Amino acid sequence: MSVLALTNIGKLVTGDIRNPVSKFNTIVVKDGKIAKVGNADILKNFEVEKTVDAAGMTVSPGFIDSHVHTVLGDYTPRQKTQDYLSGATHGGVTTFISAGECHTPGRPKDPAGTKALAILAHKSFDNLRSSGLKVHGGGLILEKGLVEADFAEMAKEGVWLVGEVGLGSVKKPEDAKPMVEWAKKYGMKVAMHTGGTSIPGSSTVTADDVIAVQPTVVSHINGGPTAIAPQEIERLINTTDLTLEIVQCGNPKIANLVVRKLNEKGALQRLIFGNDSPSGTGIIPLGVLRTMSFVASMCGIPAEKVVAMATGNTAKVYGLNTGLIEEGKDADLVIMDAPMGSIASDALGALEAGDLPGVAMVIVDGEIIVTKSRNTPPATRKYTVK
Repeated sequence: MSVLALTNIGKLVTGDIRNPVSKFNTIVVKDGKIAKVGNADILKNFEVEKTVDAAGMTVSPGFIDSHVHTVLGDYTPRQKTQDYLSGATHGGVTTFISAGECHTPGRPKDPAGTKALAILAHKSFDNLRSSGLKVHGGGLILEKGLVEADFAEMAKEGVWLVGEVGLGSVKKPEDAKPMVEWAKKYGMKVAMHTGGTSIPGSSTVTADDVIAVQPTVVSHINGGPTAIAPQEIERLINTTDLTLEIVQCGNPKIANLVVRKLNEKGALQRLIFGNDSPSGTGIIPLGVLRTMSFVASMCGIPAEKVVAMATGNTAKVYGLNTGLIEEGKDADLVIMDAPMGSIASDALGALEAGDLPGVAMVIVDGEIIVTKSRNTPPATRKYTVK
């Protein structure tokens, strides 16, 4: 049984928005799970095989990208994008959630075809776990003609995500609502496109549509890329308790509005972050990290709470055993620091200054996947491994 220890942590960010910073400085990982969180004295209870001295840097849960449109493997034909997922992992993302494999060339739009695509993508990405890519693929795109038995069949095959409602032929709330209810009945989480059209064949979705359908997540509340009107944003914030997703490939003015309004209501637990890529809007492997920097530096939110929006908030709404630094959770971790040259003294200060932290190490399921980010600026401090 493998045992990994992280010691000399300068700041431990928990991912829990209610209690975002821990007083502890040591984490023990055993067989891919967090076994113990405490101070250095906890090490005496374990036969540690490998120790990472974090040299005073910040450790947080791995970030979760709640909105990707990859197709199969680490390739998306729409923009001929290769190694996007790997690049995002070098930006601290350890978990990816599909919002639908809508960029599949010749995407099937009949019930049998859309089911087959969801099952294929789910099982394909599930098999990629051994490579260090934790991708929850197979976001079913709703097409006319699907019946309840289809959802039961897909759930049996492991499919548990419904891609953005509105990407397929099911566009009207009266058509989507029964399908969403079937999906929820079989344990699926449902995302819903919000705002103007994004790709040919998609539709404009209003606040009324969202309220009628009641998805699990209101996808790209700040537009994908075109946002709904501010008054509609406020309706969704004030009259529902739905989870709202901000994406990098969206409208920054509306993102700022959403964050500030939720903060006024004391409801930041409703906010999660996605990238909405690869897409025609942008291919930004550091999109989640850039969104975190934007919110921490421009929206007046403490960086440790912003980290929770990118980790624990998302894990909770999607029912994932990650996103929090606590015993029993998947050991998906990021070691990061202020980048060289920053005015900040640590990673959280860098986010609040508008900088991108230097990602020094990424751990997925207890395995060290990244030893030095190829995409972020270099961290000021250096860890050691023994």
